[in-house]
Amino acid sequence: MATKAKIAKAKKREELVAKYAELRAQLKAQGDYQALAKLPRDASPVRLHNRDALDGRARGYLREFGLSRINFRKLALAGKIPGIKKASW
Repeated sequence: MATKAKIAKAKKREELVAKYAELRAQLKAQGDYQALAKLPRDASPVRLHNRDALDGRARGYLREFGLSRINFRKLALAGKIPGIKKASW
């Protein structure tokens, strides 16, 4: 499980990206890269990283479910994810 600080930092970055999204788009359209460089670094959407919705794990993330591979497996085996069942052949 990721630390609470990492989860909070990721949430703060998401809010900052949302706050500056419109301004960034305007500056990019104008080609004003000097003003763009003066914005906070964390306002760039490139710095966002997907994290597990349950425990904040950053690696092994499955976009379709918003979970890490570990939590996905736990929930799938428990039958908590609709339409997912263990493969057998």
